[in-house]
Amino acid sequence: MTFAGHDPGGGAGLQADIETLASQHCHATPILTALTVQDTRDVASFTALDADAVVAQAETVLADMPVAAFKIGMLGSAANARAIHDILQKHPEVPLVLDPVLASGSGTRLGDPQLLEAIVTLLVPRATVVTPNSLEARALTRTLAPAADTLNDCAIALLAQGAEFVLVTGTHEDSPHVVNSLYQGDQLLETFTWERLPHSYHGSGCTLAACITGMMAQGLDPFHAIHEAQEFTWNALQQGYRPGKGQYLPDRLFWAKADD
Repeated sequence: MTFAGHDPGGGAGLQADIETLASQHCHATPILTALTVQDTRDVASFTALDADAVVAQAETVLADMPVAAFKIGMLGSAANARAIHDILQKHPEVPLVLDPVLASGSGTRLGDPQLLEAIVTLLVPRATVVTPNSLEARALTRTLAPAADTLNDCAIALLAQGAEFVLVTGTHEDSPHVVNSLYQGDQLLETFTWERLPHSYHGSGCTLAACITGMMAQGLDPFHAIHEAQEFTWNALQQGYRPGKGQYLPDRLFWAKADD
């Protein structure tokens, strides 16, 4: 079950989640949290759904079929974060992957001022895996660890808040390669170095988090799901395409074109 916004351009949000989860042989149950007006260049505006409507969608599905994993992307409002937290509390055995979407790729804020606090206090402690990019990691921990100068400090602060694993992605850093860092407990477990591709991409974070979710839903443990999902995401980006006038989109169905 994925909670996310609708991207009418099809690059991110629920459509990205559905394509990625289908690629992991999962049946996605998409719960709409927000409507956006956006293209491959930027988000012009968004409207968060009423929290009661979010709850009604999720509870109707949960009463009908079992859910093997939860994924959270764009929430749109603190009220939605609180409502989803209440739903998660009824299913403590189901793993959660939290992609803390706070802004668009161009920097447009995608939530009310209270959303950041709600994510940190309600959702991070429940998360099996949190997948912030470097900008999101710094924003999330600003109130937790004011002296956190490094991404390492940020990740440790999120773990101290209750997350089981934190994967900080390095696409926004000024480095020759993309370096992703995985943490558990109170320490760095592993770093992953990826070739930095030549374009800017829309929906890469959704793809990564949804892939981790799908693999965990299929029974893979978080550590190996995180390993495999990065490989899938890099391939989707490497074979990305540019349907509009802005960013490239990941080809999450790249595997369907394989010769073997």
